Amino acid sequence: MRRKLVAGNWKMNTDRGEAVELASALARHCEASGDVDVLIAPPFVWIEAVATAIDSSAVLLAAQNAWHEPSGAFTGEVSLEMLKEAGCGWVILGHSERRHLLEESDELIGEKVAAGLAEDLSVILCVGETRAQREAGETEAVLDRQLLAGLVGCEVESTSRLVVAYEPVWAIGTGLTASTDQAESAHAHLRNQLANRYNSEVAEATRFLYGGSVKPDNASELMRQPNVDGALVGGASLAVDSFVAIIEAAAGV
Repeated sequence: MRRKLVAGNWKMNTDRGEAVELASALARHCEASGDVDVLIAPPFVWIEAVATAIDSSAVLLAAQNAWHEPSGAFTGEVSLEMLKEAGCGWVILGHSERRHLLEESDELIGEKVAAGLAEDLSVILCVGETRAQREAGETEAVLDRQLLAGLVGCEVESTSRLVVAYEPVWAIGTGLTASTDQAESAHAHLRNQLANRYNSEVAEATRFLYGGSVKPDNASELMRQPNVDGALVGGASLAVDSFVAIIEAAAGV
C-alpha cells in the first residue's frame, strides 16, 4: 500500500521568524504522527534555518526549484548540490508557476528531473492543464506531454524517488478545486501512462499527489480516491492548524 504524502509549498511567503516558527511547530506534531510523510518547501533563503528547526524530526525538506547544471555562469540559479548541502532531500520541479509565469519548457523540466534524480534527490514532478485546455478536451494530451517529457531522462532504477503531482492550473490559488471524479480520473490516467512508460510495478508503487486549493474541508474526500496518494498544498500549508488538519485527513483515509 502506498504511504500518503502531504507536501507544503510555501512559495514566496514567510519571513525568517515565521518560517522557523512554522517548521518547528510541524516538527513537534510529526514526532507523534508517523502515519503520513510530511514535507515542506520553504523559500531558498530560509532552507538552512528550516533544516535546523526540523532536525531530528520526521519532517522532510524540499526546495521549490533548482537548476540542472552543477555550477557555472547561471546568475540567480541554485544547483542541486547546493540544495543537498543546505539540507534538502527533495525538490519540486515543473510547478505550473514555473511553467506559465517563467515559461519553463517541458524539455528544461525534463533536464531538471533527470539531474535531480542523478543527484540522489527525490523529485516531485508537477503536471497540469489550464482551464482553456480542459474546456477544449485537451487535459489528457497535456498531461501525457508534460509527464513523458519530464521523464525522458529518468531510468526505471530512479523511479523509486519519483512523485508526480497533478495540479490543474485553473484550481491553483483560485479557490476552485477539481471534483473528486476529475482528480481521480487524471491520476488514474497518469498512472496508466507511467505503466506504459515503465511497467505496472513502477506505476503501482509511484505516489500521485493532488494540488489545487487543497483545504481541510476537502482533503479527506480527495485523498479517499484510489489513485490520490496525498496532496501538494499551497496557501493552507502556511498555517499550522490548517496544514495539520490536512495531514490528519490523510492519516484517516
